[in-house]
Amino acid sequence: MHVVVFSTKPYDRQFLEAANAGDGGRHRLVFLEARLSAETAGLAKGAEAVCAFVNDHVDAPVLEAFAGMGIRLLALRSAGFNNVDLVAARRLGLTVARVPAYSPESVAEHTVAMMLSLNRRIHRAYNRVREGNFALDGLLGFDMHGRTVGVVGTGRIGLAVARIMRGFGCTVVAHDPVPSEGGLAMGLDYLSMEDLLARSDIVTLHCPLTPATRHLIDAAAVARMRRGAMLVNTSRGAIVDTRAAIAGLKSGQVGLLGLDVYEEEADLFFEDLSDQMLQDDIFARLLTFPNVLVTAHQAFFTTEALTAIAETTIANITSFAETGRATHEVSTEKLA
Repeated sequence: MHVVVFSTKPYDRQFLEAANAGDGGRHRLVFLEARLSAETAGLAKGAEAVCAFVNDHVDAPVLEAFAGMGIRLLALRSAGFNNVDLVAARRLGLTVARVPAYSPESVAEHTVAMMLSLNRRIHRAYNRVREGNFALDGLLGFDMHGRTVGVVGTGRIGLAVARIMRGFGCTVVAHDPVPSEGGLAMGLDYLSMEDLLARSDIVTLHCPLTPATRHLIDAAAVARMRRGAMLVNTSRGAIVDTRAAIAGLKSGQVGLLGLDVYEEEADLFFEDLSDQMLQDDIFARLLTFPNVLVTAHQAFFTTEALTAIAETTIANITSFAETGRATHEVSTEKLA
């Protein structure tokens, strides 16, 4: 198939080309740096499929443009699909495929790295030592052993985090509307969201972005947290109401905040903006807090994860080319 790949970085090209070669090199991949939007959709003219990433904007006008060009498949190289208008895709007869799982350990390990860095102020210590400051004031942490970690969302990533934190000697509690078989097999103590927030020294988010989870951590949720608790989000940015988190930081209700995702990240992440002034005042405010650690959506960024993402994406395209169905289609059957 002729596939146009939007939001391409050098590593995307490297891993997708390797996966395509491993599949016999049967697909023609055209790589574009441009982010997908209504303004750039026309760049896919002549393609049979489009490959998009998490910050590409795939709304009804984009999908209508694709349908008019004869494009039949949207292959997402991500697990999430909240950036796609699935109702429009179904109406237009476009198949949407995704990568449901790649390397849960990559995200889980990054999550724990953020917890440890925040707790022991590694990011602050690193900068101090480079400036010749070897004082320990302001770097006091706490033992992870014996603390309670609340895992919100017990899919593969959440369970991987739970296993790691148990290894630290933490008590792990969980919240999920539908407790997973893996979580039950681990003997996780499932709580209501309110009870989890009240009991946890560390709250870590691993749920998909849906209407029900948008701003799951809002002002009311922050108020229910144990005072001074740590909050880490490596799932989707809009699960946390950033304004509420900032208010919690200012009041001391939120003691430590780690974000690998941000609700307005589409205008920031995956780009080098080092020679520009930040235009997002809320994000800029976040960066002023010494007890906040932000990484730019890199939790997935390991060799193993990128290999799995590329191979699954190519497998989806190949399956669609051969059968008219992708291996991992996003179901739109229940959409009106």
